Amino acid sequence: MNNKVIILSAPSGSGKSTIAAEILIDENLNCSFSVSATSRLPREHEKDGVHYYFLSPEAFRQYIDNKKFVEWEEVYEDQFYGTLQSEVERIWAMGKNIVFDVDVKGGIRLKKRFGEQALSFFIMPPSVEELERRLRARNTESEESLQKRIRRAEEELSYASQFDVVVVNDDLGKAIFEVKKQIIDFSRTDKTL
Repeated sequence: MNNKVIILSAPSGSGKSTIAAEILIDENLNCSFSVSATSRLPREHEKDGVHYYFLSPEAFRQYIDNKKFVEWEEVYEDQFYGTLQSEVERIWAMGKNIVFDVDVKGGIRLKKRFGEQALSFFIMPPSVEELERRLRARNTESEESLQKRIRRAEEELSYASQFDVVVVNDDLGKAIFEVKKQIIDFSRTDKTL
């Protein structure tokens, strides 16, 4: 694999971050995680520069104006997420391939940006009901925030066909195996910019 991009997108609670973690610990895949930037507040366990680059909404807008993002989106009012150009350059300079764990619209934009250099996955929950159960089990959301995420997830499911591969995560082990298999097959192609 030479300067390739692996994109994992899914509605929140579908398991994409768990699958991304498994990809990253598999040394045979030679991947490194792209830390996204966000304007939301950090959760209790999150560290700046590790889980996200935490920016104020004002600073995020300044980065947009200065064209420092490969892609970005305002997911909710004043809650931005984006991929910094500097992250892409940092990872490729290490000779690794990039794993993006991004929201659905970000995944679509990254695929358009990187084209044949990218393999995009849509991680599909078994059902909206199971997704809600998983989100509730996290116990990190208010009821209002949870309902917002569920409504958003229902919309995001309609974008699945815009991804290269759809993996239904009804069995985590099988989903991880399928994603890794697809990455290995993709790594054998020589499509680069």
